[in-house]
Amino acid sequence: MLAYHGVTDHHSFGAQLDRLQRLATPVSLGAVLQAVTERRPLPPRSVLVTFDDADRSVLTHALPALDARGIPATAFVISELIGTERPFWWHEADFLARHGGRARSLDCGHPSQLLRRLKAMPDPDRRRSLHELRVSADRRPPRQEQLTPADLLALRDGGVAIGNHTQGHPCLGRCDDDTVRTEITGAHEALTRWLGEPPIAFAYPDGGHDVRAETVLQELGYRLGFLSDHRLGPRLPSHPLQISRLQVDSTTSTRRFDTILSGLEPAYRRWRRQAVA
Repeated sequence: MLAYHGVTDHHSFGAQLDRLQRLATPVSLGAVLQAVTERRPLPPRSVLVTFDDADRSVLTHALPALDARGIPATAFVISELIGTERPFWWHEADFLARHGGRARSLDCGHPSQLLRRLKAMPDPDRRRSLHELRVSADRRPPRQEQLTPADLLALRDGGVAIGNHTQGHPCLGRCDDDTVRTEITGAHEALTRWLGEPPIAFAYPDGGHDVRAETVLQELGYRLGFLSDHRLGPRLPSHPLQISRLQVDSTTSTRRFDTILSGLEPAYRRWRRQAVA
């Protein structure tokens, strides 16, 4: 399973899809669900292409390239951004900090550590710090056109399944129980309204599993849940709500992309960490 975010280089992305067709077997979300339901392994070298956050490039760049090659995919949506021009909160925080924004909890450390510090905060503190950045910065961040409900239907009609990625993309591990439930159910209700059917797949924000989130997903009838742990998953996932994915980017080099497709990338990363240590 491959986990993209946006597509910043559509030429490179198209070349990656060409290699994917030659070196692997692209499969759909439905095929993964069928394998889990029937307990039958996917074909050898099966790959599901997924996109977290679902920025507009999934529609403008990814969909045409996928459609031209007949490759299915899945996009996981942050529901409160749909139909807006709001930037992702991590982009907003970086912009505000670089334009005079200050927050009491972020006064120490290098600016490059901003996102890491925000993600490590309990969610109420993260939200309060974002508010402080907004009111203290001397400039507002540029608008970022997001997908609309009609765009979600166009993606689905084009072979890109739509999944839940929470309402606002918090780090669930830093949220209280009520916030975890609200983030998942709020997005679930919005997506069901827009799509005319409930989503069956969920991607954990920041890729980490949360047992409370899994409980809510089970209650809502979700069949598949995806991590972003850069691990190679088996052809038959043992935990349908904890499916591993390998992280990749549209600018990833051909050599590294081939390594990722080969399944050797996690082992290579472990070797690199050991070599550095």
